[in-house]
Formats: sequence, C-alpha cells, structure tokens
Amino acid sequence: MPQHMATDEALFLSRREWLKAAGLAGIGIAAGTAGLSAMMGRASAAPITGFPATRNDSYVLDRALTAEQEAITYTNFYEFGSSKTIWRKAQKLETDPWMVTIDGMVEEELKIDAAELITKLGSQEERLYRHRCVEAWAMAVPWTGVPFSKLVALARPTSGAKYIRMETFYDPSVAPGQKQSWYPWPYVEGITIEEGMNELALLGTGMYGKGLEKQNGAPLRCVLPWKYGFKGIKSIVKFTFTDQQPVSFWEQLAKNEYGFWANVNPEVAHPRWSQATERMLGSDDRVPTLLYNGYEEQVAGLYAGMGGIGDRLFR
Repeated sequence: MPQHMATDEALFLSRREWLKAAGLAGIGIAAGTAGLSAMMGRASAAPITGFPATRNDSYVLDRALTAEQEAITYTNFYEFGSSKTIWRKAQKLETDPWMVTIDGMVEEELKIDAAELITKLGSQEERLYRHRCVEAWAMAVPWTGVPFSKLVALARPTSGAKYIRMETFYDPSVAPGQKQSWYPWPYVEGITIEEGMNELALLGTGMYGKGLEKQNGAPLRCVLPWKYGFKGIKSIVKFTFTDQQPVSFWEQLAKNEYGFWANVNPEVAHPRWSQATERMLGSDDRVPTLLYNGYEEQVAGLYAGMGGIGDRLFR
C-alpha cells in the first residue's frame, strides 16, 4: 500500500484510545481484525511497541530457527488447559492494559502498565536462544525483550533481598484451567537475584520480530535459556523481591520432579524419562541435550561451590 494511503499513526492511536474510553474496543470494525487474527492463531496487537527490535549478534545459535507457526501453536500454558494446542483458548486473555506490581524488599513499591515499564527499562533487543522444555522437546527462537538486570536495577532491592518471586495473572473467567482446584493457582516461579542479573536473563516481550502471542505469555514473560522451560513464567503481573526462596507452582505439585533450580542437565533424568536427548519442534529427530542447554560458559559460575550440578533438577 502506498505510504500516502496509510492512516497516520497518531490518528490511529487516538482513535484506539477513544474506543477504549467509550467501551467499544474490540467491536465493530476492530472485531473483524481480531476475529481474523484468532482464526490464524495470532494474538491481538500487544500494547508494547518497538518491533522488530535490533538483533544483538552476541547471541548466536548452532541450529536453524524453529518455524514460527510451530513455536506459537505448540506450547504449554496450563491456565488455558493441559493440551499443547491451547492457542485458541488463550485469545480471550486481554493484555492491554496490563498492570504490573513490583514490591517486597525494594526501596519503593511500584505499580505500572507493562508498556510504560518497558519504556522505562530502555531499548529492546532481539536475541537468538535455545529453549528446552522439561518434557524433552526443544526449539530455537528469536526472542525480543530487555535484559532482566534492568528490571532489578529499576526495583532497587534492599540489601537483604536474595530472590525474585514472579506471579502470573489469575482470572478463571478467562482462563478455564484456573477453575481446576487441584492446581495451586496463580502460577508462581522464582529465581535468585544473581540469576536475574545474569547477562542471559531476559524480560521477554516478543518473538519473531513481533509482540508476544497470548499463548506464548503476552505481554511479559521471563526467558532463562539455561533452565527448563517451566521456569519461564508467562503473563507476569507481579515481581516480589524477598529473602525467602519462592516455592514454585510445579514444585508445590511434585518437588521430586520439578525443583527450584531446574537447570538443564542431560545427566540427570526426570523420574519418568531421560533428559539425554531432545526433539526439535517440527522434526522427529532427536539431538543430544547440552549441559545448561549450551550456556555453561555464561552461567556455571552462578552455581560454583554448591556441591556440583548433579541434583539441579531436584533441589
């Protein structure tokens, strides 16, 4: 389409704000676009802008990128069900606006919209990372986000803080999986502040040059490529800085299978399957699993003096 025929961005945004104020967002003409997006497995536009971001070439891969359609339609998000094809159900999640709380052992608690938070944290970047699920499937993804260390710096944790507890949304009217009372909702995960400060830790906002799909954790998720994927909590609404080690969602359910550390280790089998190899999405071939998912050089120092890494899946 010729540039002169495009709607001016400021005009479009002002119309969008008017629709929201009038309670009309998502209906009328907009409904046609949203419906088409949902049929194609695409989420509505995220409130966070700046895509595509500049790629940081310091992060490279030893394998081909996973096809985008594979990555956005095969995913875990138990809030919407236990199948891998929950992307249709996830379209009900409203991600604009999205309020985020930063609290606990910080100099000053903060409540802020996700888009404003990312603006405060600075420029986003794209990084190519491996992703390894504890279920022994894997993918290679171009993530977009900001270094998690910038969030830590913004929070200004007090000297006694040691951990970051993260919590996802809770709304059973939108997420049918949250009606299942045997799960300890809302989903909780945690990392040490040192892990959050590591260069690899990313506060994810997008994939494949676009904002995150709802089923992939829009608008904010944690990306920790050296850990099993369940540590990468999705759709985060709260970051709490604490001196107590958080007890995560899966750890509450089965501590012997899903521990706090959950670092990728091919030598430590899950109680019900081997972790020595993994299946890349889009293929039936299996490839060897790498220690720390191939990021030993960047993260091994985090666990020095902790008695080795042999039990890192469990404790």
